[in-house]
Amino acid sequence: MITDPWFYAVAIPAVLVFGISKGGFGGGLGMMSVPLMSLVISPIRAAAIMLPILCVMDLFAFRRFRGKWIKPELTVLVPASLVGIAIGTAMFGLLNAAVIRLIVGVVAVAFTVYYWFERYFTSGSGRADIPRWYGVLGGSVAGFTSFVAHAGGPPVSMYLLRRSLNRTEFVATTVFFFIVVNYVKLIPYGWLGQLDNSNLLISLVLSPLAPVGIELGHFLHQRVSDRFFFRLTYLLLFVVGLKLIYDGLSH
Repeated sequence: MITDPWFYAVAIPAVLVFGISKGGFGGGLGMMSVPLMSLVISPIRAAAIMLPILCVMDLFAFRRFRGKWIKPELTVLVPASLVGIAIGTAMFGLLNAAVIRLIVGVVAVAFTVYYWFERYFTSGSGRADIPRWYGVLGGSVAGFTSFVAHAGGPPVSMYLLRRSLNRTEFVATTVFFFIVVNYVKLIPYGWLGQLDNSNLLISLVLSPLAPVGIELGHFLHQRVSDRFFFRLTYLLLFVVGLKLIYDGLSH
C-alpha cells in the first residue's frame, strides 16, 4: 500500500481526468492519467493500478451511452485490438515505455497538425471519411498502446474523427471499444502478476472517484456543442501528444 501523500495528490486528479474523458468530454484527455501518475511511481505500476479503476468507469460509461455506438466501426476495431493486446502481452518485459510514448506522441501531433493544415489552409473540409479498413490499423495500435500504458485513445480517435460520426456516436463507440479492451486486458495483467494485492488495494481506495469523473464528463458532454467538442478533442490530442513526446525523450 502506498502511503506517500504526493502519490494521492497526483492520483486523485488523474483518476478524475480519466473519468471525465470516459464520461464523454475531452476525447484523449484520459491519456494524461498514467503519465501523470508516473511522476511519482513507475509507469508499469501506474498502469496496473489504473486498470481495475478503468473497468469500473467503463460500466458507468456503458450505461450512459448504451445502444448509441456504431456497430460497423466496432466490427473492425474490436478484433484488431485483440491482436494488439496479444502482441503487447508477448512483448511484456521487452517493451520500452519511453519509446512507446514517443511513437504515440509523434503520431498524435502529426495527425492534428495535418488536420489543422487541411482544414484551415486548403479548400477541403478536413473531415472527409477514410476507408473503414483503416480501423484495422487504428484498432491494433490502440490495443497495443492501451496494453502498455492505457494510451489507446489517440489511435482510435485518429480513425473515428475521420468518419461521419456525431459527438455522441463518437463517444459511445469509443466507450464500447474500451470496455472490451480493458476487460480483456485483465487476463494478461493478472497472468503477468500486475494485479497483486498491493495494487488492487490502491485501486479499491481510488475507485469511488470513478463515477464522480464519469458524471462530470457526461454533464459537460451534454452542454458542449459538436463544433466545440471536436475542436477541443483535436486540441487535447495535440497537447497529449506533446506530453507523450516529452515523457518519451526525458526517460
